Amino acid sequence: MVNFGIVGFGLHAVKRLMPGFAKASNCRVAALSRRDPAKAELSARQYNIPLAFDSAEKLCASPEVDAVFVTTPNAFHLPDVLIAIQHGKPVLCEKPMGINSNECRQMIEAARRANVLLGVAQVFRFEESTNRLRQRLAEGQIGKVIFARSEFCFPGGPGHPRTWLNNLAVSGGGPVADVGVHCIDALRFILQDEVVRVTARGTSDKFSGDVEAAAAMVLEFSRGTLANVMVSFRSPYRTPFELVGEKGVLRADNAFNVEHPLEVQLLRIGTVVETETVSNTLAYARQVEAFADAVVGKSRSPIPGEEGLRNQLVVDAAYLSMKSGRAVDIPRF
Repeated sequence: MVNFGIVGFGLHAVKRLMPGFAKASNCRVAALSRRDPAKAELSARQYNIPLAFDSAEKLCASPEVDAVFVTTPNAFHLPDVLIAIQHGKPVLCEKPMGINSNECRQMIEAARRANVLLGVAQVFRFEESTNRLRQRLAEGQIGKVIFARSEFCFPGGPGHPRTWLNNLAVSGGGPVADVGVHCIDALRFILQDEVVRVTARGTSDKFSGDVEAAAAMVLEFSRGTLANVMVSFRSPYRTPFELVGEKGVLRADNAFNVEHPLEVQLLRIGTVVETETVSNTLAYARQVEAFADAVVGKSRSPIPGEEGLRNQLVVDAAYLSMKSGRAVDIPRF
């Protein structure tokens, strides 16, 4: 049994991670940290977690912690990951991995020097919908992909519990950084291809502070696929995904939903010819189980830090494109 410590036990830990750990078979949460000691103790009692700390340093130093899951606000990912690495603890970092690609590189280099396992929590890769789309595409069901589309919207405006979402210094960006990175990673994973160029445009409003409220990106992939990614903090939750190929279309209206079953559809000449119902309810459990297996040497790291860097390079290019008004090439990895 791998004992995890969650650094930054907040909304995400409560809403997604704890239910995932409850379904996991090879790991559990043994410790948490929050900056407020009283809140840390309260959360530990509420969720029956043995140990509570008021800093990442104390949590990572605990001999009762085998692996660390960093879920703090984005600007704290780098220092918290480095603390875990300094203590020799395998560390899984929530997405986006860093504020920028330089931070990601620092984490990767530190983990290599210390020979410590570093992973990034791109949970969509553990969803059944994502894997079925990838498998169906690989089987050649729609032929060569011409266009792809991924959207991710949710109401992240005033009143959202993550009050730092619109603070550039803490978030590193708006919906492009927060959920666009999910779309980018899902496209890379499903297409099994890499982005070579990005063109992006963003909009802001009176609530968005110094980040974008919505954005659209065009991703050019190395094998010719053009992908449209649209993200926003101003719409009800929606995550449609579509692949348009030479022989057909694969799509799912709520592709990345983890709460309800969803349908993956195959279309030919505009007609649905096959529908498959899938469920993503085990995605968070599979994510921590896979990392736990890597911690004990049963498997390789499922999503190593290098994957987080590849995603961040695309995010960085999107923001550069939004500022410059030009297409931006992705640097060689």
